[in-house]
Order: sequence, then C-alpha cells, then structure tokens
Amino acid sequence: MPYTAPLRDFELILQHVVPLSPVSETETFSEATPDMAQAVLSEAARLCEDKLAPCQRDGDLHPARLENGVVRTSPGFAAAFRAIAEGGWIGMSAAPEHGGMGLPMMLTTAVNDMMSGACLALQLNPLMSQGQIEALEHHASDALKALYIPKLIAGEWTGTMNLTEPQAGSDVGALRTKAEDRGDGTYAITGQKIYISWGDHDFGGNVCHLVLARLPDGKPGTKGISLFLVPKLIPDANGDPGEPNSLRVVSLEHKMGLHGSPTAVMEYDGAKGWLVGEAHDGMRAMFTMMNNARLGVGVQGLGQAEAATQAALAYALDRTQGRSPIEGGTGTIIDHADVRRMLATMRAETFVARVIALACAQAIDLASATGDAQWRARAALLTPIAKAFGTETGIRVSELGVQVHGGMGYIEETGAAQYSRDVRVTAIYEGTNGIQAMDLVARKMMDGGEAMFALLDEVETHARGLRTGMPDLAEPVWQAAETLREAVEAFVAEGDLNTRFAGAVPFLMGFARVLGGHYHLKAAEAEGLDSARGRLARFYIESLLPEHVGLLQQARAGAEALYALRPEDLAS
Repeated sequence: MPYTAPLRDFELILQHVVPLSPVSETETFSEATPDMAQAVLSEAARLCEDKLAPCQRDGDLHPARLENGVVRTSPGFAAAFRAIAEGGWIGMSAAPEHGGMGLPMMLTTAVNDMMSGACLALQLNPLMSQGQIEALEHHASDALKALYIPKLIAGEWTGTMNLTEPQAGSDVGALRTKAEDRGDGTYAITGQKIYISWGDHDFGGNVCHLVLARLPDGKPGTKGISLFLVPKLIPDANGDPGEPNSLRVVSLEHKMGLHGSPTAVMEYDGAKGWLVGEAHDGMRAMFTMMNNARLGVGVQGLGQAEAATQAALAYALDRTQGRSPIEGGTGTIIDHADVRRMLATMRAETFVARVIALACAQAIDLASATGDAQWRARAALLTPIAKAFGTETGIRVSELGVQVHGGMGYIEETGAAQYSRDVRVTAIYEGTNGIQAMDLVARKMMDGGEAMFALLDEVETHARGLRTGMPDLAEPVWQAAETLREAVEAFVAEGDLNTRFAGAVPFLMGFARVLGGHYHLKAAEAEGLDSARGRLARFYIESLLPEHVGLLQQARAGAEALYALRPEDLAS
C-alpha cells in the first residue's frame, strides 16, 4: 500500500521540539551530525517506501502458515527482510564492537517509526532482534555475545522473546517451564510458550529464543526465574547452524490482524540452552529487552497512525459526497467539518505520539552517554507513556481512518480496516496499557514525583516564556501543566496503591495530553502561528488539550465507587 515517510516531521522535531543536538554533542554519539542524521533517515525512507510498503497488503491477504513443521512467510517478506538486514538497520544502535552502527536511539526510533508505518507485520521481526541484542549486550557472557550478537545484527539470525504460557500471561511468575543443569555449561529447557512473535520463519539462518524458565532450586514467583538462550539450530564448532534443537512450532495463532507476522506456540522438550546473566535473575535481564520493546511497540502504534492518516487524507481529498459547505473548497469530503475534525485529530495525535517517543529515546541516549541519573529517570518515566499513548493513538487514529472512509472503510479492499486490525494488539503485548499506567503511578512515583515535577517545570517554564508572544496558546498549556502538577501531588500523597491503580489509565492519558500541548506549542514557536504547524497547534490546544481536565478528574476519583460495584451488578 502507498506510504510516504514523514521526513518533514522528523526534521522539525529533531531540530526544534526534541533536538538531536544535545545527543550529538556528547562524545558517545559525536558522529550523529545533522548531515548524517538526514542521510540515514532519507535512506531509511527509501527502504520503507520501496521495499516494505509493497508487502503490507500481501501480509494481510496471504498470511504466514505452518506446513509440515515449517513456517512459510508471506510473499515478498523474505526479500524485504534481506533489504533491512543488508542495510544494517537491525543493528543501528548496537555496539560497534559487534558490528553495530552505535547510532543514537533517537535515529533508531525514527527508522522504526517509518518501518512500522510501511509494514508493521514485518517490522516486528527486526524489533525483536534489536531487543535481544540489547539484552545480550548487558547480561550475556562474552562467549555468547561474540557468537550471537554479530549474527543478529547482520540479520543472519533473528531473535524472539518467550515469556507467556497458557496459565502465565502478565503474571510471569506463574510460569511452569523448567530448566535443568546438564553439567556441561548448558541446560535442558522443557515447557510450552505461547504468543511468540516470529517464533519461526523461512528466511534461512537461525532463530534464537530468549526463554524464561525455572531451575529446580528457583523460588516461586518472579524472583526464582532464570533466562536462557535457546537456538532453533545448535551452533557447531565453527559457530554455524548445526543440528536441530529439541524444540518445535506447535501451531500458529489465528489472529485478528498482523497476519503476516507468524505468532507461534512453541514447545521445548529438553532443548539445549545457555544461561544469560545470573541464575534466578532472569527477569532483570528480560526487562532490558522488554523496556527496549516497550518503546518500540509505542512506535509501532504511531507508525500505524501515520499510515492510517495518510490513507484517510488521500481518500478525503478524492471522494466527492454532498455539497461543499465552504467557499473555495476542494469539492471533496475534506470540506465537511466533521471529516476535517477527524483528519486534524489524526494528524495532531500522531505528532504528539511521535514526539513523546523521540523524547523518550533522547533521554535513553543522554543517560547512556552521560550516566546522568536524571536522564535515566526521564527515560524510565517516559517509557510507559510512550508505549501506552503511542499504541492508544494507533488504535484511535486507525479507527478514525475507517470512519473517514465511511462505508468503504468497512470494505477490506480499501485497506483502511487492516490498520485498525493490525495495530490493536500493540495495546496488549509487551505489557498491557493498564500495566504501563500502573507502573507510571507506582514505581515511577517512588521518587516522590521528582522526575514528573522536573518535566512539568520544563513545560511551565517554556509556556511562561511565550505568554507575551503567543498568549492564546501558551496560557492554556501553562494552566494544564498546573492541573497535572496538582494531580501528581495527589497521587504521590495517596498511600493506597489500588486507589492509584483505579485512576492510572486516565492519569497516563491526561499526562500525555499535557505533554502534547507542550510539544505542539514548541512546534508553533519554531514555525510561526501562521504556518501549518501553528494552525495544527491551535487546533490541538483549543480542541484536544481541554480533555486533560476530565481525564485527571477521573484519575482522582479513587476506587470507592469502582469497588462498590459487585460482580453481579455488571451482569446486566
């Protein structure tokens, strides 16, 4: 399906809204100059537009399938993946010592945004490998790093993450997969895992599974879990794929969307695996991969929002229906107020999700380059917001895209419904959005709200400085930040976690609403009130930002009315 990479958005954001310059000024990322960044993003745009986008529809119409124990992927996927691998895109942020580019996460995030918009089902494959690379870099032995990371970076081998079991979804500690020491430095892994994205494929090479399992002396719950690297093909003495391991794909899930991405039920029957990190410390190692993936999944949501917006806009500019209600209009449905409202909402929301993701990536880069605890706290704070708001934006925007298409949106041939079906799972995997919100109001407030208040100080200082030049936009943003500050103070003071949890999701969404006002204000400042960005900022601040009031009021309502309801009250 047609897709145009949003290079103008990246240029604006990386120069004026969440600048790349503080990152490129560090010694670690000094090679990420503006010229290099522009070249990288331009080349990635060509890859996405020319190689990945043509696969989008084929992945939906010709799903991956399991034939005689072999996963057959959708037409064109193998060639497109090879283009990704040969371009070095998998290892953009990986360490150069293993063959990676060592580029900032900001650029990797922008590229993943484009890939997600072009073909989400395929992009999920390199995203899993990127997360596995980071986990191995931080926790694996030198021998495992030397063998696996270069091949993952090169795309010769691909990575997966195995957490979920039939009885253990979000409650990972309930897993039953076992690991037994074989006495030769390896372990025998036995158990079943479900929902394994890209658990197998026919691209060649090897599939490397990171598997959570429990050793015989592992304690119950998450503190007794260990992490193991279990390859599909056991490497021989030369490091090449050798004999098959004792694992298999039981079946592929029949899904609502993402049909081109094979989601496997995996069975391990004494499969040979290698311990990653320390015994019984698997969750810490796995969370390295999960946090990487959470930002990546938020980016998947906004990438699909971008693609859905482009499709809806193209349709609205072509479709004639009814009389044009404005003088000098286009004569198409974009002239109608409600259609334009939906399109403006789609564009404004996608921009906010994109900037939040890049702000999170900027914090990750600066924390890595400087070791500054404040940047680590900023990255930790923004990760659940980027994941949850990015994916909720993908869902909302793609649904609006269907609505813009009208009856044709409900017809599969237009492709509008595919965006809605494909993106829906992003709010579920890598930790549901409810779990992200609970993390935001619990763990991310263990500092007494310090990281949140520091971010709000920046929002208010910037808005205060624009009260004279653009008061109609700056004042509402400042007031919104004050309202959010009061909500943060109330949540920090609330000692009962379940009361916080009852309002966690609206709190997160309200937080994102206020950040959106801040980022749109910065865009308007950069390009002027009479520019396209200025007009979009006005729409967001006047029409969407006011939602923060209701969201934060809902967040502070507490749990009493919620638990006053009995289960039988909900039956009818």
